[in-house]
Amino acid sequence: MTFQERIESLDQKGGLRALAIGLIVAVMIFFAANITTSTQLAVGVVGIASLIVLKFFKKNENTRVVFLSIGAFLSLDYLFWRTFTTLTYYDLVSFTCAILLYLAEMYGFIIYGLSIFVNIDPLDRKPAPLPADEAEWPTVDVLIPTYNEEKEILEITLLAALAIEYPKEKLKVYLCDDGGTDQRCNASDPIKAALARDRRRALKDLCEKAGAHYCTRARNIHAKAGNLNNGMEHSSGELVLILDADHIPTVDFLRNTVGWFLKDPKMFLVQTPHFFTNPDPIEKNLKTWRKMPSENEMFYKVIQKGLDFWNAAFFCGSAAVMRRSCLEKVGGIVGETITEDAETALTLHSLGFNSAYIDRPMVSGLSPETLGGFITQRIRWAQGMVQIFLLKNPMLVRGLSFPQRLCYFSSSFFWFFPFARLTFSLAPAAFLFFSLKIYDSNFIDFLAFAMPHLISAFMVQAYLFGSVRWSFVSELYELMQSVYTFPAIVKVFLNPRAPSFNVTAKGEILNRDFISPLAKPFYVLLVVNLLCIFAGTYRTLFDPVHEFAIGITMFWALFNIFILFACLGALLERRQMRSTARMAAKIPGRLILGDRKIPVDIMDISNGGAALAIDEAYESQLLPDQLIQLEPDKDFDIEPGIFHIEIRNLRYRDRTLMVGCSFKHQSLEEMKRKITFVNGSSRRWMEFQFKREKAIGVWGSFVYLLGAGVRFSIEHLGVGLLGTIRRDRESRTFGSGAPVKP
Repeated sequence: MTFQERIESLDQKGGLRALAIGLIVAVMIFFAANITTSTQLAVGVVGIASLIVLKFFKKNENTRVVFLSIGAFLSLDYLFWRTFTTLTYYDLVSFTCAILLYLAEMYGFIIYGLSIFVNIDPLDRKPAPLPADEAEWPTVDVLIPTYNEEKEILEITLLAALAIEYPKEKLKVYLCDDGGTDQRCNASDPIKAALARDRRRALKDLCEKAGAHYCTRARNIHAKAGNLNNGMEHSSGELVLILDADHIPTVDFLRNTVGWFLKDPKMFLVQTPHFFTNPDPIEKNLKTWRKMPSENEMFYKVIQKGLDFWNAAFFCGSAAVMRRSCLEKVGGIVGETITEDAETALTLHSLGFNSAYIDRPMVSGLSPETLGGFITQRIRWAQGMVQIFLLKNPMLVRGLSFPQRLCYFSSSFFWFFPFARLTFSLAPAAFLFFSLKIYDSNFIDFLAFAMPHLISAFMVQAYLFGSVRWSFVSELYELMQSVYTFPAIVKVFLNPRAPSFNVTAKGEILNRDFISPLAKPFYVLLVVNLLCIFAGTYRTLFDPVHEFAIGITMFWALFNIFILFACLGALLERRQMRSTARMAAKIPGRLILGDRKIPVDIMDISNGGAALAIDEAYESQLLPDQLIQLEPDKDFDIEPGIFHIEIRNLRYRDRTLMVGCSFKHQSLEEMKRKITFVNGSSRRWMEFQFKREKAIGVWGSFVYLLGAGVRFSIEHLGVGLLGTIRRDRESRTFGSGAPVKP
């Protein structure tokens, strides 16, 4: 092989870019290791000024690399100073706490560096066109795994999958039911066995009516991975589209993904984003839905694109097409860990196969409605990725390119954040309560080394993710999870094979406001940090020698309190009566009353119903429980036809008559048309995301979250106080022997 051929081969694997980045980092390390405090003051000022100037340049590959390199250099300066200057031994307890804090910082530094590497040049991949001749298109099996989801949820996903625009003779849909296995139908508990048999019977009937295939198995082995592998045994398509039970596909899903399998014979995966039509519990409780980008958009709109550049975009469990022949080489979906999706992708990447990521939302799913469901989901993700880190360390897996190793290492190592988050939350108490010397620095050194690093880190985060992840939102979400994922991760370290797959509850309904039972640890953290402020104030008055250290630590505690206020606001669970979330719309149409047609605008819509804006002159012609017809106009290239609806209520909103209605399908075909109209257009979801994507800057994000945190934490405490008063009254009433009203 000639030198030129070696270079081309290296470049094809992303190695040439990795080599260039490695050389840049080596040069930065050399200079960072030899810099003095006086020089660093000037370097910090020039570096931050350069970042500010570069923000006004058009983003392209060159300006991006320069911006990230400057940020990395300022952080490397801090790393060397922090490592070789601030870790002074005073006593064993102080030094132990200092090392714990240092390790938490080093974790953050590693993740920060890996983030820069992964996102150095995100790949915005477009769909590959399909051949004009449909005979050349591959056959596709749609597998929908289910365990305990309601029939109503499954019916919608099933009908949407059958409505995907693809040659019908080449598309088959399979409902893979793990809730109706022989094991469950013959359970020792007669009630559970009867429920499983009823479920199997009902879902079989549903599949027969819809034109899908029902399959189950003898035993519930290897959870979701085993269920999918059983589905593959009952099907034969060249490609497999995997959809979670609540992930409703758009009609263009296969037209936008299948082309890459024809273009690249080594392509094993085309992954697409997970898009949700309802807020997660934190968004719902802080009322950020439709105002702020969703938590998962940083991953799906930036990080997966960065991974795709390095050929490391991985399988996310749903909304993905996979090549059957590739899966067969590893025995199907790999199930050694409870994150079978990422594990399968890691295994196939190590065999030299390729993956692709297309940033087009083509499923609409459901986020967990309660914090309990949310935390259960995140514990599973955390435990599974830590399992991959321990059992299949990406840095040691043969067959991966070096960039792929770093990408998978980043994805798995990220889930150690609970250790860092909890350390940062408790560290101020070590100094302010116990006078432990955990960070040895003076004001000038801190100003020269730490401040440029902190400022540049926020600027880099805003540069990479500003429009899809506001500043401080990561801190909020990570702290909310850390209290409960930390002990779960410790259990994985004690026994890496112990975790079991827990299904996330979906479609829950909350009929009242209440404080989440998960709130108690956050009260403790808030009290600790508030006491830090009092302790710091006391020491400032009576221990002025350490005024600088006290001031910095008090500021640190104030930052923790800022995040904890937002946590308390999110821990007030909000009332939610609808099981199907409404999406905002502006679709003209008509109500059909006999031979008359009344113009209306559809203002929001879901699979359950819609809200219609209508001229108040027609109020007398509309009555609750009235059955009429709705004829929407064409929307996003989808012709809806006519739907039967029932009027549920009439009310005024800003002097506009609003008609709440529910869909009343007269046939399975009408229901399928409705599902296609509501969920069938990826353009609708793209437009919704686009409206939320806006960068408000570090200060704007701080002000927004501070306002939401203070407001909703006060509501939280108010609900808690009222609940205490109510319980106290009830206990006194019962204790007095007074009669209790039935």
